This record gives sequence, structure tokens and C-alpha cells, in this order.
Amino acid sequence: MFGVGATQFLGDLGGRDQIGTDYSLVDLDFPSTSIGGMIGYRYRFHPYWATTTSFNIGMLKGDDALTREIIRESRNLHFRSIIIELHQRIEVIVLANEKFGNRYSLSRHSKRMKNHNEQLYLFSGVGICYFNPKARYNGSWVALRPLSTEGQGLVDGPEKVRPITATIPLGVGFRFGLNRMWRMGIEATYVKTFSDYIDDVSTVYYDRDALLAQVGPEAAFLSNPSSQNSTWFAAGQQRGDKQKDAYFYFNVVFARNVTYKDYAKQRKMHRWKGRYKF
Repeated sequence: MFGVGATQFLGDLGGRDQIGTDYSLVDLDFPSTSIGGMIGYRYRFHPYWATTTSFNIGMLKGDDALTREIIRESRNLHFRSIIIELHQRIEVIVLANEKFGNRYSLSRHSKRMKNHNEQLYLFSGVGICYFNPKARYNGSWVALRPLSTEGQGLVDGPEKVRPITATIPLGVGFRFGLNRMWRMGIEATYVKTFSDYIDDVSTVYYDRDALLAQVGPEAAFLSNPSSQNSTWFAAGQQRGDKQKDAYFYFNVVFARNVTYKDYAKQRKMHRWKGRYKF
């Protein structure tokens, strides 16, 4: 199976014209929508259950300049980051309409029953994701992790941040049959992470002069490019909110059966077995 679609970051940067929440779909920032894709293998081991191994790659973006919330807009931070995710999920098929007619009609007078294959399913699982936040500096995109913009790894700063986080995907999907072997569908997936540094923003402002002396002018500027001189953004003031980041993607998915089975008949067998016991 493979798919392509849109990605949306849910974190400290950007968001709607309000105080943000890193994990909430209420803070969707449509101008920062980007693209992503996936490839995977789905194994259906039961009429109502399946499991999918999926490799996902996409881009996440956030920009304070796109919001009218006064503090976030004045903070003026931005980022973009590639995400590379591998996850294993379990699916439960909650609604299905699967009917398969004869492949060949034996008589010109006999009617062939139309094929139906529609499924509504829910899924969840576990995964691991790589990320690498960057920001623009003098016309180029610069990796932020080596710059320690919140003093990571420096005196009185937090620990260095790893570029990998565990994830929990949660979602819903709908697929239908194009023919006996091909399926097309849509999936909406919310991904909870266990990192607050996908956008390189989490804690408080580090001393800008210390960053200039210990790391360099890139770190000093990108740690605090606020658009006005305000005590809001002085060293020790809040820079992020410490809530874990999340992201969302919406994919159009295509799948090809490699082991065809008539699951409509299997569901009937399960119902008959439950009704009559010998």
C-alpha cells in the first residue's frame, strides 16, 4: 500500500489566532500545511482485524508570523523539519460491506452480482520518529539542534535533545474496492509524540549574550528574533509551554491485494459458528 497527502504540525509555533495547545486539533494552522507520503504492508489476519507496518516521510512547519495572537506573533519564531517515521499499528474494522459475485457468468441469462468492498476502520499503534528542525538565517536553512537555542548542553541549560522520539498514531480510515485486487481510501491520523523539541521550542529563553559568546551569532539571533524589544522575551522568560508536540496527517491511500480472500464468507462462518454449537 502507498499514500500521499497533507501534514499539519501541532506544537509551540504558529497556530490559530489564540493561545496554543501543542496536542489539540483546535490549533490547526492551515497556512503551514505541508506534504507527506507513506508506503506500507497490511496483513488482514481476521475478518475484523488487521495490522499494518508503515514507513512515513513528510515535512512539518510552523511560523509565528502567520498568527495574529499578539505574544506568539511578537515572538517571531519559525521552523521546518523533515519527519521520518516507522510505525506498527493494529486496525479494527467497525463497519464492512463486502460482497463478491462470480468472476465469470456461466449463462448469458444469469445476472452477475456486483462486487462491493467498503470498510470503515479505526487504528492505533506505536512508532518511532526522526526529526531535524531548521530555521532561516541569512537566506539559508540552518539546523537548530547544534545551536542550543535554549542552552541545551550549556551551563544552567537543559540536556541535549535527541533527534528521535517514540510516537503513538491514532486514526480512522475508509476504503473501497476499485476492483477485486485494488483498494482506494482516505486516512486521518493524529500522532502523539514524546518530545517537545520537534520545533526546537520548549522551555525558557537562554541568555542571548552567552549564546553569542559560546556558540555564535546564528544561535544568538535564532534563539530570540522577537519583533519588538520587550521584557516578554528576556532570559528566563517563557519561550515554550512544555506540552509534548504532536502532528496530524491526512492521506489518500491505494492498496493492492497480494493474497485475495473472501472475508464476507468468513464473517458468515463466524456468525454460524456462534449461533450453532455442536
